[in-house]
Amino acid sequence: MKRIVEIVPARPGWYARWRLTPEATRCYAVSLWALLEEADGTGREVIGVDCIGQWPGADDNEAGGEFVRYLFQTPDSGPPEDAEPPLSATERRDDGPRLQPVTAQ
Repeated sequence: MKRIVEIVPARPGWYARWRLTPEATRCYAVSLWALLEEADGTGREVIGVDCIGQWPGADDNEAGGEFVRYLFQTPDSGPPEDAEPPLSATERRDDGPRLQPVTAQ
C-alpha cells in the first residue's frame, strides 16, 4: 500500500486530461500534488488530484474516464478548450459541504 509523504497545492494552469469516449476528452484543474511512496520507502511517484477529486489509479474516477496526461497552460492563455467550465456565481453544487460565513466574535 502506498502512503502520502507530502501534499502541496497546485499552481494555477495545471490540468488533468481524461478520455471520456474515444472522441471526447475533459480537463479538470489540478488542485494539489501528492508525493506517494510504497510502505517500504521505495517507488516514489507524484500524482495530481483534480478539482473533482480524481487521480490516476483511483477506483472511483469519472465513469469510463481514462487518465491521458497532465498539461500546463499559462493562466493568461486561458483554460484548455475541453476544460470543465467553472460554476457561475448563481449555480450551486448538488453535493459537498455548504460553506457559510461566520461572524467573528
